[in-house]
This record gives sequence, structure tokens and C-alpha cells, in this order.
Amino acid sequence: MKKIAIGIMVLFLISCAPRTIVVKTAPPPPKVEIKTTPPGKHYVWVSGHWEWRRGTWVWVPGHWVKKPKPHAVWIPGHWKKTGRGWVWIPGHWKY
Repeated sequence: MKKIAIGIMVLFLISCAPRTIVVKTAPPPPKVEIKTTPPGKHYVWVSGHWEWRRGTWVWVPGHWVKKPKPHAVWIPGHWKKTGRGWVWIPGHWKY
């Protein structure tokens, strides 16, 4: 019984792990975006980016996001070329 519980827990943890997607073709060049007026003082612009969906590149438009802390800095996501193809490195907050 204990082995079954451990097995279920391992499968659950594996299914929760973030999945790395490797794309064989390079993303198109970024689109030129026009930033609108920020909705407030503590907002930062998150630039748009290309996303790989169902075998094709799809543009995700930029948008304003409220900073989680006053001095937080947004580090943008980017596509990184690797030996296997292109991998998305997600953006994140730096405190």
C-alpha cells in the first residue's frame, strides 16, 4: 500500500512540472507595438512575444501589469536557441 501511495505521489509531481517546449523553427521577428497609457503609477509594460501553439507561431500582444512590489523589475521572457531548437525562457519579476 505504501509503494502505491509513493507511486501516485511521484506521478502527481511529474505531471505538475513545467513542460519545456522545443521548437525547430526560429520565431518571427517581434511585432512593433504601440504602448497605451499606463493604467496607474505602479504598472510596467510586458512586451508582446511569439508563442508556439499547435504547430504555428501566434503573437501574444503586450499588456500592462501591476508591479507586485514597488521596486520590482520585470525581466522579459525570450526565445533561446539551443542545440535542439528554440526554447521559451519565461519572463519573471526581480526583487
